[in-house]
Amino acid sequence: MKDINRRDFLKLSGAAASAVALASCKNNTELGNVDPMGHHTEAVPTDKMTYRANPNNNDKVSLLGYGWMRLPMLPVEPTKDQNNPPEEEVDQEQINKLCKYALDHGVNYFDTSPAYVRGKSEASLGTALKASGYDRKSYYIATKLSNFAPEQQTHEEGVKMFQNSLKYLQTDYIDYVLLHSLGGGKIENFKKRYLDNGILDYLVEQRKKGVIRQLGFSYHGEMDFYDYLLLLHPKYHWDFVQIQVNYVDWNHSDGKHLYEELERLHIPAIVMEPLLGGRLAKVPDHVVAHLKQREPENSVASWAFRYCGTKPDILTVLSGMTYMEHLEDNIRSYSPLKPLTKEEVDWLEGETANLIASYPTIPCNDCKYCMPCPYGIDIPGIFTHYNKCVNKGNVPESKEAENYAEARRIYLTSYNRAIPTLRQADHCIDCRQCNPHCPQNIDIPRQLQRINDFVEDLKQGTLGDKGEE
Repeated sequence: MKDINRRDFLKLSGAAASAVALASCKNNTELGNVDPMGHHTEAVPTDKMTYRANPNNNDKVSLLGYGWMRLPMLPVEPTKDQNNPPEEEVDQEQINKLCKYALDHGVNYFDTSPAYVRGKSEASLGTALKASGYDRKSYYIATKLSNFAPEQQTHEEGVKMFQNSLKYLQTDYIDYVLLHSLGGGKIENFKKRYLDNGILDYLVEQRKKGVIRQLGFSYHGEMDFYDYLLLLHPKYHWDFVQIQVNYVDWNHSDGKHLYEELERLHIPAIVMEPLLGGRLAKVPDHVVAHLKQREPENSVASWAFRYCGTKPDILTVLSGMTYMEHLEDNIRSYSPLKPLTKEEVDWLEGETANLIASYPTIPCNDCKYCMPCPYGIDIPGIFTHYNKCVNKGNVPESKEAENYAEARRIYLTSYNRAIPTLRQADHCIDCRQCNPHCPQNIDIPRQLQRINDFVEDLKQGTLGDKGEE
């Protein structure tokens, strides 16, 4: 499929608004208890969650898993200095409510890491699960050995990290333990992190003792590294593998190979980033219309969750649900799962994925692994703002674009509102400390420079001039 230009995008956006409006005008009988705005009016089901049986031990795992990475936060102290945002702490009261609601509605798999939320994720999850009142055997905890820094890669530090996970999670065993984010470097780096120091052997021993019930790894990287790890399966017996799967990555990236290799080896898959860091829930307006024309009563995000859930060897699909409305919507998608037809799968992997992939967004999942930047740059905030403007048609290609004046005003105004001046892209010095930490293999300094050049062209009124020389 050919890429569409900005002019076509704007025309499609107008058509999209009309299509969505028409869809929302259908009566409730047709749409199944939704209001005129397309919101469900019936209660979220408490007893219809779809579960998958883990073939290794018959764990009954909810198809929706709760990723404990994007949590509601509160500022510790307010500040008037926009260039020095306040420190934040987790909103434990709200987190407890989300955790209890998830459990009450059938969600029983919770995924965390020592690295998430700048080290605050595990403790907040342990507190929330304890406050829920649910018996420990009624839910499954997944955490990771996130020994990214060189000083964390000794045997002693690895053991300490694992023991701290038990302490913070307030438990004496962990159901699912992962070697965290493999594939982000060379095979030699993996050997230093887990083999040469004996940490993987230690984790295998903990599995034998029952302190770890299932052992696997999460993967971001090149396929030769992935294939190497799977060759280790006979020796270490990976109980599961966590991979990135969604309907855009299936053919536009490595999603198909990742999944089918696990299927071939009969290793259960756990899915992360079904929404590509939220980008499949915040698609361009004409893609919204494209999806809503089929099922106007369901959210855009529900297509991505149903897509993953339709694949039989996926044990659970993780979502980082910061707000109650996200949790409610995702529970609906799997309570129960309505599997996609083959025609719908082909439509998502083909026509729909091509529409989304034709837009020049940056594949940032807002995981914040690149943070903190030593120079204070808000890397994920800059990329998120840029992607949002792309999806809204506010990134013109040149001064000749039909909407140039309005798009220029919106981009510059919203950029300064979203990103404090001293945290913007022009402060990048190309130190490249961020690149090794990006699971999406984004060349972060290069993208920051591209965005800064775009911003400067907007400010100077020179957008497109270089291309005309």
